[in-house]
Amino acid sequence: MQIILMERVAKLGQMGDVVNVKQGYARNFLIPTGKALRASEANIAGFAAQKSQMEARNLETKSEAESLAAKLNGQQFVVIRSASDAGSLYGSVTTRDAAEAASETGFSLDKKQVILLLPIKDLGIHDLSVRLHPEVEAKIQLNVARSVEEAKLQAAGKSIQDLAAEEEAAAEFEIQELFDDIGAAGMDDFGDAEPRETTSDASDKEA
Repeated sequence: MQIILMERVAKLGQMGDVVNVKQGYARNFLIPTGKALRASEANIAGFAAQKSQMEARNLETKSEAESLAAKLNGQQFVVIRSASDAGSLYGSVTTRDAAEAASETGFSLDKKQVILLLPIKDLGIHDLSVRLHPEVEAKIQLNVARSVEEAKLQAAGKSIQDLAAEEEAAAEFEIQELFDDIGAAGMDDFGDAEPRETTSDASDKEA
């Protein structure tokens, strides 16, 4: 099916290009979302008449997107979720969660702008892209953790495996200290006990 692009579409072309695509792709995505029109004579003529205005509008929105991308690039947003000791989430983190986490810190994002090939199902720091404009993308990170404290540790470079190892070592240290305390208390009790009289001692006293 032949269409005319109303904006730049990755791997297809630039605004105004007339390209051939599969009918399903055009009818189910490109045309309904306003990214393209059927390449009829009327639509091609209409685009030509409005091309200069559309290009000017595109440049304006692109400039705004670039300004936002400069602020958004490299930002890390925290998402708190329940997870197993091994780090597997009870559920998953989606584009909606990413958009909400960014919006909570003052960035207005729509879930449709977030590029996530597969839902996030593990704790840790995950890299994502945000498409702010057909020609502008920003890179962000999601810090998925079970608590704010854990998120801070992950941001400092510690993985879930590192944190688990530290918790295990701390637990073992506490158990060892407990045994040491019990042992020391036992020794004190033994040292304070009065010695018992032996048979020979008793006989000497009677004599």
